[in-house]
Amino acid sequence: MNIKKHIPNIITLLNLFCGCIAVVFVSKHNFQMAFLFVSLGIFLDFFDGFFARLFKVSSPFGLQLDSLADMVTSGVVPGYVMYKLLTNNFAFGENSLLPYLGFIITLGACYRLANFNIDTRQSDSFIGLPTPANALFVLSLPLILMDNQYTPWVDIVFNKWVLIAIGLLSAFVMNAEIPLFSLKIKNFSIKKNALQVFFLATSVLLALLFKYLGVALIIVFYVILSVLNNTFTKKN
Repeated sequence: MNIKKHIPNIITLLNLFCGCIAVVFVSKHNFQMAFLFVSLGIFLDFFDGFFARLFKVSSPFGLQLDSLADMVTSGVVPGYVMYKLLTNNFAFGENSLLPYLGFIITLGACYRLANFNIDTRQSDSFIGLPTPANALFVLSLPLILMDNQYTPWVDIVFNKWVLIAIGLLSAFVMNAEIPLFSLKIKNFSIKKNALQVFFLATSVLLALLFKYLGVALIIVFYVILSVLNNTFTKKN
């Protein structure tokens, strides 16, 4: 029995397990622990592909399993979080169906993951926001909401209609034809990886200065920087 070929799939299943645990914590309104387990799941999601390439055991089965695990960790969980935000913090009315619009994030993630598996253009970079990045953005929202340091900003952004708009926008950005630069560093040339180094350095600074708000700002910065990079690259 070749143990090596099963290691990437075991890591993928651990990602799925983390997503299941995160769902339970969201149901208990423990958004901090949900964020922690989604982050752990995303970390594992990176390493299943790494070990598959290292052991040369990449397979169509592993690709499908990876997407199914991501569907829970980066699809169901953020949709559930948005639903909880809309249900628990705003008076829509007992019989209102509007909070269920939070699950548009889950639908958008599902569509992206299915499309990603058959899109050969996304081997070295991304087209549309990856589901893990979108999940981190959404899961940072309730943690920002609980941080009294940003109360004036929160009062504006966390309007119920703004939250619904964020959910719709995130589903769109995940599936939009927006090329996003890869974070993979394939050599040690600073000049060739200047964009990635700049982004990573800025991300560390944002995380240290703003904590959970920094997570949301990093994702927004990633999209904006990619758009600017695409614009200037085309001009040159």
